[in-house]
Amino acid sequence: MATHQQVLKLSQQYAEDTTAILARLVQTRSFGGEEGAVLAEIEKYCRGYGFDEVRYDGLGNLICRVGSGPRSIAFDAHVDTVLVGDESQWTRDPFCGVVEDGWLHGRGSSDQKGGAAAMITAGRILKQLAYEGPYSIYFTFTVFEEDCDGMCWRYLIEEEKLKPDFAVSTEPTSCRLYRGHRGRMEMEVYFKGVSCHGSAPERGVNASYKAARTILALEQLNQDLKPDEDGFLGKGTIVVSQVQANGPSQCAVPDQARLYLDRRLTWGETKELAVQQVRDAGGADVDRVEVPFYTNTSWNGTTYGQELYFPTWKIDADHPLVQSGMAAYRGLYGRDPVVDKWTFSTNGVSICGLHKVPLIGFGPGDEDQAHAPNEKLRVADLPVASAFYAALAYELPQ
Repeated sequence: MATHQQVLKLSQQYAEDTTAILARLVQTRSFGGEEGAVLAEIEKYCRGYGFDEVRYDGLGNLICRVGSGPRSIAFDAHVDTVLVGDESQWTRDPFCGVVEDGWLHGRGSSDQKGGAAAMITAGRILKQLAYEGPYSIYFTFTVFEEDCDGMCWRYLIEEEKLKPDFAVSTEPTSCRLYRGHRGRMEMEVYFKGVSCHGSAPERGVNASYKAARTILALEQLNQDLKPDEDGFLGKGTIVVSQVQANGPSQCAVPDQARLYLDRRLTWGETKELAVQQVRDAGGADVDRVEVPFYTNTSWNGTTYGQELYFPTWKIDADHPLVQSGMAAYRGLYGRDPVVDKWTFSTNGVSICGLHKVPLIGFGPGDEDQAHAPNEKLRVADLPVASAFYAALAYELPQ
């Protein structure tokens, strides 16, 4: 069996290669639905390093494997990115992949192509060490996470029938070990009014005023939401993210209005509870509350979708997977990792929240870089993450 020092030495030996891989991935644009080109780059690296299996599933996720044991673990990185936004706020080309002063710059560097690059190197390390343990080590490079977290893993588990015993999300954690995060859902709230001429508004019923009263009630609801019992994930939140009102003209009382809501769910909060809270907050003003259904077509032409509800997840601090992660980090660096949680949402909503596969998080890069202008990743994180992934393979429950 490989030693932690062997893994650590190889991760450092390959550090420059890992950085070069990340630079190439950042330079290859991959907005949601356009991931084919970056996946082709990843495929090239994995084949070149002799991975035991490299293939695509029906949705266009890239599935790579090292080892052929009867049990399995999956390391996951989504390869799509959000858009650039206002380019005037960027001080460099968003797709430059340039390294300066220990940071690699560009869209997707932290969120989360750094995790993908470290996974590629981890597989390379395992191949060089001739890993023959009791696990099949899957590396999944997945699509559409930014638009619909976890939908790629719903496809992998429900359609592809790839349901591992354990999983690791490589989203940015600043090389800390994470064991949960809040869930989330999206809601649309509809209001009906009665239109009339704007010169005599008393003749009608203004749908926008109904929406306005509900907005204020939802602001109060956000303040009233409670944290989870053990205080690990924190409180849920609700945000009105879009407001729309329509009528027959600009000189008429609007007879329709709609709010779009972003709801973050702490432990114990369910879809049904969240919908009812919105209904109660709006009272008689609310016509209906709906959870939208998301559908999109992947880069390979496959259309797939799901309801925009993403369950909360966490695993206990004493779970065998958490303890394996602790042992791997301790064996590499002689100290325990910081154990924490994400603020944002990941594919874990499907892997663990919906499908109950035990999951931990460990990734290069910082969470606050996600979706930010001038996104960057600390290059020193890359060998730390690649060593952790490879070492974890040897620490998993036997």
